[in-house]
Amino acid sequence: MTETGKPKQLLHLVFGGELENLQDVQFRDLSALDIVGIYPDYASALTAWKSKAQMTVDNAHMRYFIVHMHRLLNPDDKI
Repeated sequence: MTETGKPKQLLHLVFGGELENLQDVQFRDLSALDIVGIYPDYASALTAWKSKAQMTVDNAHMRYFIVHMHRLLNPDDKI
């Protein structure tokens, strides 16, 4: 927890897009990426990811990802 008593924000980005092929993470159209949102913790990001992934289950090339932004912002943190 932080000094204010709130849990520390561990930001996570959820985004997705259609892949060129199933063997690599290369997007067909970068301008069409779906930026779902930024979430304050992994649990919230996972809920959003599951929702979007379920909506696109019929498209095998559509993939959604969770990026641990807090690791990019503070690479020395052990969390």
